[in-house]
Parts: sequence; structure tokens; C-alpha cells
Amino acid sequence: MDRSGAISGFIAGKIYEGSGNGFLVNTIVGIVGAVVGGFVFNMLGAAGTTGFNIWSLIVSVVGAVIVLFIYNKVAGRSL
Repeated sequence: MDRSGAISGFIAGKIYEGSGNGFLVNTIVGIVGAVVGGFVFNMLGAAGTTGFNIWSLIVSVVGAVIVLFIYNKVAGRSL
């Protein structure tokens, strides 16, 4: 889980902020993003995370981008 969390967190950081945030932060954002993405995709009627595969990586990245968006809004940061 740590590798997939780091990968999805890194990709989300690149998409949202233009740079990664370091291994630990990327991993945490990726893991939280997997939970958030799984919840969102399940609410929309699609499969959430299903293991270490491309679909789960996409779900995790989408969730991680959502987490970064919310974090930056709460922290008062702007792009």
C-alpha cells in the first residue's frame, strides 16, 4: 500500500501543484486519496479501489487531487 500511496500522491501533487511533496507527504495524501476516491467512485456507482492496478491508481489519484484541493482551501493556499 505504501508504494501505491506514494505513486498516487506524487501524481496528484504533480497534477495539482506542479511538484511532489516528498515521500512521506505523498504517501499520506495517496492513502487518504484512495479512501476518498473509493468513496466518491462508489457513490457514483463505479468500483472503488480494487487492489494494485491501473483502475485503483486512477481512483487514488482522483481522490488525492480532491484531498489536495480541500487541504489548500482550508489552509488558505492558492495556486
